[in-house]
Amino acid sequence: MLVLLGLAIISLLMTAVCTLEVALGMRRIAILDSVSPIKRDNVPKVSVIIPACNEATTIEPALTSILSLDYVDIEVIAINDRSADQTLGVLKQIQKKNPALKIWNITELPEGWLGKNHALQYGADRALGEYLLFTDADIIMEKSTLSRAMRHMLENRLDHLSLFFKSIVSSGLLNALILDAGGGLMLLLKPWKAKDPNSKRYMGIGAFNLVKSDIYKAVGGHKTIAMHPIDDMMLGKVIKNAGFSQECLLGHHFIKVKWYDTVREFINGLMKNTFAFYHFNAAKALSSVALVVLMNILPFWALWFTSGITQILFGSAVIVRLVSFAVGLSNMGIDPRYFVWSIVSPYIYIYVILKAVVTTLKNRGITWRGTYYSLDQLKANLEKIKF
Repeated sequence: MLVLLGLAIISLLMTAVCTLEVALGMRRIAILDSVSPIKRDNVPKVSVIIPACNEATTIEPALTSILSLDYVDIEVIAINDRSADQTLGVLKQIQKKNPALKIWNITELPEGWLGKNHALQYGADRALGEYLLFTDADIIMEKSTLSRAMRHMLENRLDHLSLFFKSIVSSGLLNALILDAGGGLMLLLKPWKAKDPNSKRYMGIGAFNLVKSDIYKAVGGHKTIAMHPIDDMMLGKVIKNAGFSQECLLGHHFIKVKWYDTVREFINGLMKNTFAFYHFNAAKALSSVALVVLMNILPFWALWFTSGITQILFGSAVIVRLVSFAVGLSNMGIDPRYFVWSIVSPYIYIYVILKAVVTTLKNRGITWRGTYYSLDQLKANLEKIKF
């Protein structure tokens, strides 16, 4: 029983401390709502780069929102990355209505590149802007998003700025999974420290990664992370490692994306980058699984076979998690009653981690968008990034 009591104390302390750290940390992140759109005409040119691989169903509304941005000097570049569907045709139809849209077509993937990373570098190499905005083919932006972001960028003399987005999903379980994933990332990455030049913390977000062109070139662009599946965060990491300034803001009211329709899609979507997040280190991945069990699974089960102070401590850990989930969902504008799914979500995350590790090791690599990338290639690229 002493072992269970000790586990109960550790579980409650870790849950409470981690929850408090994330809650206080998120309060330190500025919100884009508080930044007024830049009004002057003499602004730096911004090149918006959107890679698209089989995005025929999402690219039109995304591009329409980007082409409607109210920023004065903007260049929009769409990269059709070896699409097997009607993506290129959709892009050409959009271009007929918006002749300023630039389309580049990639037919082959060079050796030593992940597809998306290559497409982003390909677009950056052809961009004319003083600033580069990397975004995805399913991102919807409010028209003042870029003008607000550029004002913050210029006034704070930043080299790199990323924005958090709002995920649009209808499933209660999916919302719980996304909140769980977000909370875990906040705890591990501590993005509120990214703006501190004395901190090693960093951030990068694929929905909105805005960087000065000369800084992008100085760090080697996506060539430095050519084979890393987590391109957005790693771009932020190499920029921070090089000593340049960065910050991330909350942009939930300005950027949204319909991320996944089903839990199966969510799981499959995480397969390519989950093990990469642990730098392809099985021990680190299994340690994460152990923490999930200790903090999010054991307390629920312990309520049924413990008593006295041990049961009270485990119960307190459960209450902290449930309340924090309800508050988090409410802050996201989501029905807080979905908090009940927080009981299920940890099991799915453990499944994702274990499946990603086993599948990657078994196949000696990952398959993404129909292309196989060997584990040796993926690991070799890690040497270019300081961890």
